[in-house]
Parts: sequence; C-alpha cells; structure tokens
Amino acid sequence: MAVQAAALQDAPGRRPVDRRRSSTPRILAKLAITALVLLAFCIASLIIGARSVGIGTMIDAVTAFDPTNGEHAVVLSRVPRTIVGLLVGAALATAGAALQGVARNPLADPGILGINAGASLAVVVGIYLFGLSSASGYIWFAFAGAGAAALAVYAVASLGREGATPVKLALAGAALAAGLASLTNAVLVSSQETLDAFRFWQVGTLSGRGWDVIGVVAPFLLAGLVLTLATGKVLNSLALGDDVARSLGQNVGLARAMTALGVVILCGAATAAAGPIAFVGLVIPHMVRLVVGADYRWILPFSALLGPVLLLGADIIGRVILPPGEVQVGIMTAVVGAPVFIWLVRRRNMAQL
Repeated sequence: MAVQAAALQDAPGRRPVDRRRSSTPRILAKLAITALVLLAFCIASLIIGARSVGIGTMIDAVTAFDPTNGEHAVVLSRVPRTIVGLLVGAALATAGAALQGVARNPLADPGILGINAGASLAVVVGIYLFGLSSASGYIWFAFAGAGAAALAVYAVASLGREGATPVKLALAGAALAAGLASLTNAVLVSSQETLDAFRFWQVGTLSGRGWDVIGVVAPFLLAGLVLTLATGKVLNSLALGDDVARSLGQNVGLARAMTALGVVILCGAATAAAGPIAFVGLVIPHMVRLVVGADYRWILPFSALLGPVLLLGADIIGRVILPPGEVQVGIMTAVVGAPVFIWLVRRRNMAQL
C-alpha cells in the first residue's frame, strides 16, 4: 500500500493526489459520463455541417439506409470522417499524456517535442522522391520520421552531465521542431508538384478521409493505444524520478523505450491519417488532471476519451463557422490550444499542474 500511495504523485511536483478524487467508483462514474459526452459529440458530428439533418434521419440512415435519400447519403458520408476523428483524437491525446509522464514535463507534446514535425518531413520527402499520394504510403514514412525525431530529441537532450532533464527535452524538442519545419519548407518550395500534394494535408484535416484511410491506419492506432494504455503503472513510477522507479523494481530504460514506441506508433499513424494536428496532446492531459488527479492509470484512458471530444468539437465548429466553406480542424485546434499553451507557460508554479 505504501508503494501504491507513493506512486500516486504528480510528475513534476510530486504532489499527493486528493484521495477523494482517486476513489475508484467515482472515477468510473466520471469515465462513464465522459463516454456519454463523446457519444454525443459523435452524433453531433454526423448531423451538423453545411447540410444539417435531424437525429431521426441519422438513426434511419445508420439502421436502414436508403440510397435514394439524399439526407441518408449525407449522414453516411460523415461516418468515416467521424471515425477518423475518434481514432486520431484518442491517439494524439494519449500520446501527449504519455509523453508528459515519461518526460516529467507538463509542456511535453508530440508537436512541441518535434515528433509530428519529423513525421511531416518524412511524408514530404516521400511525396517528393516517390510520389506518394495515399495514407498507405504516408504511414511508413510517418513512422520513420516520428521515430527518428524522438531519438534525435532524446539524444540531444542527453548530452551533458545531467542527462535528459525535462527542461532539456523541451528545449531540444522545440529546436528540432523548428529545424525540421525549415527543412520541410525547403523541400516544398523546390517542387510545386510536392507543394500541391502536401498543402491540404499539411493543415490537418478530417475531411476527405474515407474507409481506405481507416483500413490502413486503424490497426496501428489501436495497437498503439493498447500499448500506451498499459503503461499507466509504469508512468506512475517514472513520475517519482529514475532512482525511485528503480527502487520500485522498474527497468527505467525498458519502460521509457516501450512508452516511446507506443507514442511513435500513435503519432505516426495519426499524422499519416489527418496531417499534423497540434495542441490536442498538450491541452487534454491537463484537463484530465483537473478531473482525476495525477494517477496515469486514469489519465491515459480519460485522455483517450476526451481527445476525440476536442477534435470532433473543433471539426464541427470549423464546418459551420464560415459557410458554405469550412475551416480545417488543424486550424481550429490551434485556435483553442494556443491560448491554453500560453497560459501554461505563464503560470508561476508549473509543478502544480
């Protein structure tokens, strides 16, 4: 019991969790409510858009599709988009929560640490050199780029006497992200054909994603989610510091490697499916901590449910904010996430996040 209580500490500040918020029945009730909220957003994603339909029509379209009914066709065309939003939102939020735990840094995020930028650069190189045009081609390059970026960030942050501290990881990630973005732009400006193929994917969008994309990325996203969700207990130990984690019997190197593998799979597949979408992995884990405390065994599943809520909500707003066109979801998540990121940076005591 003493070990379990010690593990339930917040990563940066090692602040004990409020036990009232750690009560399993209460958290399970909150998890059920979160799942219902996600279901509501999925329904909203199917019925709201440039051409909105009623809930009754949506139910009829799903249960008894009539190919001659135009409204049924509208609903069915939104199903793949909603499923991609579910998968990508869950992947990015879970990856962000895992990164914050393994790096012991509240500002860790696949975008900020350069992992998404690495995946994007690899996809651009694939388009430029091999003429890639589909998710089945993007995904392997995205995996390679995300993995290489993660290794590069850790290698740079490990230089020096203190090793890969949270601050050095954040600085190395930000510097690498900027450098990779410059290389991406250099490739794009040198090839108009590559730019044309990349510019719509680059913004980050759920539109135009069909069952072919889902079939390619879903197995990787589900495998990455299972792997990452299983690291909750490990992340609780790492949150106490490497020495304490070793005293609790954890293999720190193996634990970090397994978590990093899950993050790379999630980020690579999500980036291949929807393009580089920022801030989901930064905002959601902090929102979750306000609800369930600092136990990663709960932070990870809650993040997997709330990530799609943010992404689908941003996508819905983007569809209706500027009719008859739409604002891509990558832009909308940045509009929401950037102020939150600034707020986090300006907080005096980051250890209490």
